[in-house]
Amino acid sequence: MIDPNLMTTSPENVEALLRVTPGFRKLAPEDRRTIAKAATIERYGKGETIFEQGTPSDAFYTIASGRVKIFKMMPSGKDLILEVFGPGDPLGAVAAYDGRPFPASAVALEDTTCLVIPRTVFFALLEQHPSLVRGLMLGLTIRLVELTNRLAELSGGRIEPRFARLFLKLAAEMGRPERGGTFVPLPLSRQELADMTGTTIETCIRIMSRWGKQDIVRTEKDGFVVIDRKALDAMAMD
Repeated sequence: MIDPNLMTTSPENVEALLRVTPGFRKLAPEDRRTIAKAATIERYGKGETIFEQGTPSDAFYTIASGRVKIFKMMPSGKDLILEVFGPGDPLGAVAAYDGRPFPASAVALEDTTCLVIPRTVFFALLEQHPSLVRGLMLGLTIRLVELTNRLAELSGGRIEPRFARLFLKLAAEMGRPERGGTFVPLPLSRQELADMTGTTIETCIRIMSRWGKQDIVRTEKDGFVVIDRKALDAMAMD
């Protein structure tokens, strides 16, 4: 849990936030102090847009707290959710690094706090402090590979295994043992689940309804409970 006292932008507060944010906390203290002088703390309410697809990538964003969905508008007009990111994850970093417009949009799924560094300042810091490069660029490379794999996964295959892999991933990343299973504290709508698996809302409703009756995944007001992980494991292999 992020200390609310760290939510005001000042070099001291930004540096304190960097110390507890995955991806920055392993940096040398002098590198954190350098970044703290350039970064700001930005807060976004649930449903608020952080950046939109096609807009200039003029800053590097890193999530300090909260969850953010990254989605792409397809030629058909349908949204495709590529990923849900959480604390420590960079947003749109590959585009900002390359100077291209953001290829997807970012919207807060819950109240979210981000560390924001202007792109020009970020590159100046890398030139002046080479020790920053290795750790930060490694994170960007990992995320690029993950998103590439995600697009490949959504481009084919049966729908139900996609749902199974999604819930296994969510359970592994943010689940906690309670409520008779693994509780995932992320209240995604049926439309958002459909967008994350590249299918229609009607198909999503059918699958989630059947899984609820079969005690595989139960939908609750504040998230989901994965009840039968073995069933999901079996479906994910299809």
